[in-house]
Amino acid sequence: MYVAVKGGETAIVNSYRLLAAQRRGDAALPELSVQQIRAQLKLAVDRVMTEGSVYDPELAALAIKQAAGDLAEAIFLLRAYRATLPRLGTTRPIDTTRMALERRVSATFKDLPGGQVLGPTYDYTQRLLDFTLLAQGETPAPAPDRASSLSEAATPVPRVVDLLNREGLIETRPLPPGDPAPPDLTREPLRFPAPRAARLQNLARGDEGFLLAMAYSTQRGYAHSHPFVGELRLGMVALEIEPEELGFALSIGDVEVTECEMVNQFAGSKSAPPQFTRGYGLAFGHSERKALAMSLVDRALRADELGEPVESPAQMQEFVLAHSDSLEASGFVQHLKLPHYVDFQAELELVRRMRAAQPDAGDTA
Repeated sequence: MYVAVKGGETAIVNSYRLLAAQRRGDAALPELSVQQIRAQLKLAVDRVMTEGSVYDPELAALAIKQAAGDLAEAIFLLRAYRATLPRLGTTRPIDTTRMALERRVSATFKDLPGGQVLGPTYDYTQRLLDFTLLAQGETPAPAPDRASSLSEAATPVPRVVDLLNREGLIETRPLPPGDPAPPDLTREPLRFPAPRAARLQNLARGDEGFLLAMAYSTQRGYAHSHPFVGELRLGMVALEIEPEELGFALSIGDVEVTECEMVNQFAGSKSAPPQFTRGYGLAFGHSERKALAMSLVDRALRADELGEPVESPAQMQEFVLAHSDSLEASGFVQHLKLPHYVDFQAELELVRRMRAAQPDAGDTA
């Protein structure tokens, strides 16, 4: 009903051309390649892969280029492409204890089994503009000593929470017998109340900015939360499948992930003693802010399960999960730009009739 505007098709085609020209920019400058975006805008690529639910750095970089840097639009493009792909199989759960660590830090224990690995981070930068980056032909920085920052992939590194588990101070979550397969939110709608597996899927695909705001609210008193980063890991993990006809697992490659385990105080309940509880976050690539926020919101959404009062927005399943998706949120807000002539004329006529029925309503004494 929105195309019944005289000259609308021609205007739309011209809009496409203007958009392409805007995306290309000054033709006198070299065009930005997909490979450059993939190699040099890594954090943007990783976010698009995570929220687009596709681990493919090249396609994520292509989406960023096509969207002229609009990450929400790039995520939309990648998800639309994902919907066309066949499902060939299901991998085994990744084993993050065997991660080839590039970064591993903990805010709870200084001396860790396996050590702390600082890795690449903006945490200790001065946040000052580096004007040397404006120079053409900049000198590449010396390569870091990878041997000192990358652990052996085959060597399991124990989790920090294992230290608390030895004393029985943190909850354990053993896999129950007959545990059902998790729902697949890419193929079936979200239903409430949602199990934790569905909530984690939703949060992993959720908009980073929204989750960051929800996580921030929990730290400001809107979820009775006092969290600590038990462990934050970045590195490569093996991806394995187990074909039925073979009966054993085969490695099909490696993926880079960021994992966060958040430790949070719990006062106890009638069935559980005072102890620490967990929040969990996992995202593709180097996505620390997303993993941190996800783990905080995951813990907040467990309030009902742990017998805590549900009082704050971050603890309310329907509020968080129904509004966290960037595609739905962006689409619903941006559709307001489309023609609503009929709707507005109806409301305009209604307001005129209401004012006519109350001729003195606008008078002041």
